[in-house]
Amino acid sequence: MTELALVLLTGVAAGVLNSVGGGGTFVALPALVAVGLPPVTANAAARIALIPGAVAGAWVYRRELAPVGAASTTALTATSVAGSGVGACLLLVLPASSFESASPWLLAFATVVLALGRHLSRVLGRSAGMSTRAVLIGQFLIAVYGGYFGGAVGILMVALWSIGLGLDAAAGNPMRITQLAAVFLTSGVLFLFTSDALRAPLLLAALLVGATAGGFAGAHLARRLPAWLLRGVLLATATVTTVLYFLRG
Repeated sequence: MTELALVLLTGVAAGVLNSVGGGGTFVALPALVAVGLPPVTANAAARIALIPGAVAGAWVYRRELAPVGAASTTALTATSVAGSGVGACLLLVLPASSFESASPWLLAFATVVLALGRHLSRVLGRSAGMSTRAVLIGQFLIAVYGGYFGGAVGILMVALWSIGLGLDAAAGNPMRITQLAAVFLTSGVLFLFTSDALRAPLLLAALLVGATAGGFAGAHLARRLPAWLLRGVLLATATVTTVLYFLRG
């Protein structure tokens, strides 16, 4: 019962983080490993459990979506689905330990870009604007990472949009949550049928319930945060998760 309560609370925290700033995987994954699941199984289970929270957050923001550059919402979402599917397949066929080695460096890169993206966009000016093709290629690569590992994929999206298009983090938050839902839904459904994530159904159910509640509440909270505070939460989450993952590695 103690383990279930811990996983339930972890799910709430992960759902809130994903809606407000990203990084929910870095709460859910260690918790599942701590209660006895192997890392790859825990990664798959966390992805499945975070689907409803991400979808709930996207539903809250459904009327506030704004295009990312010239890329339409449909094109961006289709790209996220395709990339996530590729990444999930890579996780299933590559060695179990391989996904952990590159993740801290990817997170460190995302944190630096997130911190400096707005300043670089101002320096580079309008000529820094990415083409629609470049936005979609970048989104595909990020979605591959999201399907493969998932940690802070939303932070990577905001970093790409910030440096490439000068998009404000607060303005891009509705689209971030929507694309996060697309990535998690695609990889989560694949993992549901191809991984052994269902080996601990009670833990998965507890995490799922908590993440759903947290995702819905977090989306409402994010809508009320001022832009500067939301940017601060995003950067703080990125920094903390990167440091913790380097220490864990």
